[in-house]
Amino acid sequence: MSALQSIRVPMDVPKGASETYLSNLSRITHDTGRLMLFAGDQKIEHLNDDFFGDGIHKDDNDPMHLFSIASGARIGCFATQLGLIAAYGADFPEIAYLVKLNSKTHLVKTKQKDPLSCRITTVDQVVRFKEQSGLCIAGIGYTIYLGSEYEHLMIREAAESIGEAHQHGLITVLWIYPRGAAVTDEKDPHLIAGAAGVAATLGSDFVKVNPPKKEGFSSSELLKEATQAAGRTRVVCAGGSSVDVSTFLSQLYDQIHIGGCFGNATGRNIHQKPLDEAIRMCNAIYAITVENADVATAMTHYQKT
Repeated sequence: MSALQSIRVPMDVPKGASETYLSNLSRITHDTGRLMLFAGDQKIEHLNDDFFGDGIHKDDNDPMHLFSIASGARIGCFATQLGLIAAYGADFPEIAYLVKLNSKTHLVKTKQKDPLSCRITTVDQVVRFKEQSGLCIAGIGYTIYLGSEYEHLMIREAAESIGEAHQHGLITVLWIYPRGAAVTDEKDPHLIAGAAGVAATLGSDFVKVNPPKKEGFSSSELLKEATQAAGRTRVVCAGGSSVDVSTFLSQLYDQIHIGGCFGNATGRNIHQKPLDEAIRMCNAIYAITVENADVATAMTHYQKT
């Protein structure tokens, strides 16, 4: 029996769009309910810091690299801004896309001003683009900086976007990061659990959070509070900064099997590698997330030549 047979379609999805909703969810989770999200939205978020420099493969500076990875690897969906999809999507119609609606750069630091990331693309634009392009636009994403003095603006835009997306059967993913002058510890497990609860309150299908940290505790154990607080909103963990492959896969396995997460959203640990290695990395992550493989089995996918 497919894991999706136990999924309840949210009541803000009209009956006429419920089939589309389930089809999109099936497509990006491969009928498992678990999401392997390849994140390629950092070209605004981190400018060129993640794409050019020491330890980063030269091909990563070209946006084509992101699409080549998403096309050649086993993933759930590829998240990026609409402009990149419009520019490259015709060459990669087989990819399932998730459109990131808001973005900001990292130039203005918290000590100067609390973060505010406004919507740069509307759900209506996404729907029109989906219709005219024929591409598989399966969902939308939005970032909230919880604890910012501007959180009310982002929460309102996120709520509006989720409601509008569900009207068209699109899947929704919230990126929620505690950040701002009022936040003393962005990785506090209780605060991250609160962020997961906010996502549930806003009706998002998935929420991406950073792995919590607390001295003397494992991150995966700490995640249990967040995954319970999220209720029927499915928690996925951010991939974070680059670490060695075995460590990354072990952390991912524990996040799912101990912490109760429903997958991951990974960018740098994939796209900073050369194409062949990036594809193998995706396939290893996919094996754990979607195929329920153990770390040793996932490593065989990465080590294939």
